[in-house]
Amino acid sequence: MPTAESVWHLRTLCSPVAHARSTLLRAILLRSLCQVFRLAQPGGFLAQDSDAVARRIFETNFFGMLNMSKAFAPVLKANGGGALLNVLSVASWVNGSELAAYSASKSAAWSLTNALRHELAGQKTQVLGLHMAYVDTDLTRGFDVQKSSAEEIVQRALDGLEAGADEVLADVLTQQVRQGLAAPRPVYLPQAN
Repeated sequence: MPTAESVWHLRTLCSPVAHARSTLLRAILLRSLCQVFRLAQPGGFLAQDSDAVARRIFETNFFGMLNMSKAFAPVLKANGGGALLNVLSVASWVNGSELAAYSASKSAAWSLTNALRHELAGQKTQVLGLHMAYVDTDLTRGFDVQKSSAEEIVQRALDGLEAGADEVLADVLTQQVRQGLAAPRPVYLPQAN
């Protein structure tokens, strides 16, 4: 687990380059959102090309995360521990036909994150799952929904790392959906109109 001192050093280093930090997160989020819009399709898993779509998105969202974790875990272990920050989504818990493959991949990534947390605890490596809904980027500009700023997301992630958290639910919608998993009619099931 990172120490308060190491997180403080990270924040100190990031402060003069807050713009670069924000730009980096925006690039990551933009890539993720581009992937969402590219892979959104009518018909979900029943669409003709759903196998190819699912393979592409799982390659990034699941196998990419797995391979990065496998690459960094030994380095973190050799240095006495550290942290992995896995960027997940509110889509880890809810699904719809338009984003079926994306949501399924984020659910798998959430499960991977939980498994890694158990596997890496013995080497003092924190595994933080960062869940979020809409983030204010160029791609979401036309969406009339509540959005978080990229800076807010980064700050909440850093706060979560410093606190030794397992998960960060970075916005109100994500918090509501997470609570809705335990509702009498959970949010992941079709809701009555």
